[in-house]
Amino acid sequence: MYSMIKKALLVMTVALFSIGVNATEKPIYVSKGAAVSGYDTVAYFTQGKAVKGKKNISIKHLGETWRFSSEQNKTMFLSNPEKYSPQYGGHCAFAMANGKLVSTDPNAFTVVDGKLYLNYSLSVRTRWSKDIPGYITDANENWLGF
Repeated sequence: MYSMIKKALLVMTVALFSIGVNATEKPIYVSKGAAVSGYDTVAYFTQGKAVKGKKNISIKHLGETWRFSSEQNKTMFLSNPEKYSPQYGGHCAFAMANGKLVSTDPNAFTVVDGKLYLNYSLSVRTRWSKDIPGYITDANENWLGF
């Protein structure tokens, strides 16, 4: 009897842990077979522009493929993925401020306070730029629900 209770508790614990793990996973925007449409997220910080990553310089992170333009950028990302990952899983920051998951254009980006924000298009980025702090506040709150 004790053995059966112990097994049941173990199964329940594993089930609850699995639910917790799945609940914390956030959706990553993937296009063209890679996160951020295959663009190098480190380059936004080091070069200040969108740079396409290379298929042969890639890693798996959060279950998705991330590409980099150089081995150095890949190493930088691996040393601090949180720093170089785009906010909201690479989904449009303006759309997230409105509670929606929307694709992004890798060229429509902004780095604010050391964080990368992507937008659906350059015109959406223009709208986003009119109240970045307000949109970030709203997007951060909405992201918690995803």
